Amino acid sequence: MATVNDLAREFLSQKRLAVAGISGTRDVPGNHIYQLLRQRGHEMYAVSPHLDTFDGDACYPNLAALPVVPDGVVIVTRPEITLDVVKQCIDTGVTRVWMHDMRGTLPKFAKESGQAVSSVSDEAVRLCHQHGIAVIPGGCPRQFDGDFGHKCMRWMLQVMGALEVPEGSGAVQQEKVPTA
Repeated sequence: MATVNDLAREFLSQKRLAVAGISGTRDVPGNHIYQLLRQRGHEMYAVSPHLDTFDGDACYPNLAALPVVPDGVVIVTRPEITLDVVKQCIDTGVTRVWMHDMRGTLPKFAKESGQAVSSVSDEAVRLCHQHGIAVIPGGCPRQFDGDFGHKCMRWMLQVMGALEVPEGSGAVQQEKVPTA
């Protein structure tokens, strides 16, 4: 079984990534994740049905509208929207998904606020598993490739056991798919 560190390393080694959950009106984690990954040299695609552009780049209403199939999608939405995005991933052939949850993959704190701060949908995780999509059900790319504060948060979550692949979550690791 792959660890979250393995899954994160594999996800972040991909060239083309999309972020679903971009906002033009609020300062949300998806915006910061998009900007960080673009700064790190990834070919980025912003996804939001409410925007035409984001941070000077084209923004697409859904994954089917993208000019290419991304190697992975970071989902930073409400869980019910996450389920829809995962269905789009299945339809378009996306092989990697990261569902954002700042509390990690096995939240130990702020459980009451889970729906408010989490993009993880158990049903979406099951769909990923059924369709062979490598899924990270929680955590944040910024905790693995971001600023010092986010890396400290990652360390704290690991110490607390909140960054492990949940048993029975369906988290799987794909073989590396060659990119064109």
